[in-house]
Amino acid sequence: MKEEVTIKAFYNTTIPTDWEIKKLIDCCLIKGEYGINAAAVEYSYELPTYIRITDIDDDGNYSVIKKVSVNDDDSSNFILKKGDLVFARTGATVGKTYLYAEGDGELVFAGFLIRFRPNEKKLLPQHLKYFTDTKIYWDWVKTVSMRSGQPGINAEEYGSLKIPLPPLPEQKAIAHALGIMDTAITTTNQLIAQKELRKKWLMQNLLTGKKRLKGFTGEWEKFTYEKLLKVVKRGFEWNENELYKLISVRRRSGGIFFRDALYGHQILVKNLRTANEGDFLFSKMQILHGASALVTKEFAGAKISGSYIAVVAHDKKHLNMEFFNWYSRMKYFYHQTYISSYGVHIEKMTFDFDTFLQLEMKLPSTEEQTAIVRIINAADKEIQLLKTKTEKLRLQKKGMMQVLLTGKKRLKIN
Repeated sequence: MKEEVTIKAFYNTTIPTDWEIKKLIDCCLIKGEYGINAAAVEYSYELPTYIRITDIDDDGNYSVIKKVSVNDDDSSNFILKKGDLVFARTGATVGKTYLYAEGDGELVFAGFLIRFRPNEKKLLPQHLKYFTDTKIYWDWVKTVSMRSGQPGINAEEYGSLKIPLPPLPEQKAIAHALGIMDTAITTTNQLIAQKELRKKWLMQNLLTGKKRLKGFTGEWEKFTYEKLLKVVKRGFEWNENELYKLISVRRRSGGIFFRDALYGHQILVKNLRTANEGDFLFSKMQILHGASALVTKEFAGAKISGSYIAVVAHDKKHLNMEFFNWYSRMKYFYHQTYISSYGVHIEKMTFDFDTFLQLEMKLPSTEEQTAIVRIINAADKEIQLLKTKTEKLRLQKKGMMQVLLTGKKRLKIN
């Protein structure tokens, strides 16, 4: 086993003695270059792509294409090259990084980004990128960026970042091992995107009758929501010493979540009601932003505030509430909630539920509704399983980074 030394002053960890510790500025050919600002102009494929840190996803991939003109006459000086790593220098994204990939095309980097180009005889760009994903790096970002009121790190400060450097062959081996994990994550995410598109297609076609399932041929019937939905208000005996679980509904059909757990004496407005499994909740204040959802078994018995309307099926022979839940995620349903609201500003518009109840939706038989729900549920479950797999891969990669990038585990070098 190799002897290890403790680097308490900065990392509070140990690294092998055959590793070096270098400042970023001492390992780079470009040592902290600021990007340029862009002027908004009409979209054109002839313009360079302008990359901002907000265009980078959580896995460090470039995903947004924005064509703009730049204020500098010679934008070619700011086109990213192979090996370039850019750092966000201010705001909520400070510390976030992106390693340029040649497949991303011609990119001009924004003014709130700082470019470093590692000298590959000392530091591999991939090794640097992986290091900026570690807890060690983010602890450093937090310490440095909060020295002033506005979070920010300038080029000089980034240049002072210390990096533990294994020999180049070991850097390559580490990058290769972590690259395999990245490939697995990317592949799974691509599969999720494909499955999401398929689910969207199923919803758009099956929930509207554009496509019919085999064995179903009957005409769909129009119903007003007033005939389909029944408001429920479940009161309960208030207890100042009882702990109440409170739930809310996320925007954009994001589902229900536990927002708090409070004792009765901690709750000032005591107009709570009980939500049961199968209730469908409308948020009076946020329905224009898609805040509606079906209460699942997990949230049964939790409490909702008076800012929610809870409904159930007026007649289960006409409406399957799971079908209604999927239908509520359609753009047409969003539009119906919009035209049922009034006010000057979208953030302050009021939902008029009575007006909404006069609007209509078309329904097949409950048998066909149930069959449609079964298919969409299966597609959704498949996506959730893939998302769980992605999260496990991310955790596995995180664990590998923690041991490989500090030398706790050494790779065999051929």
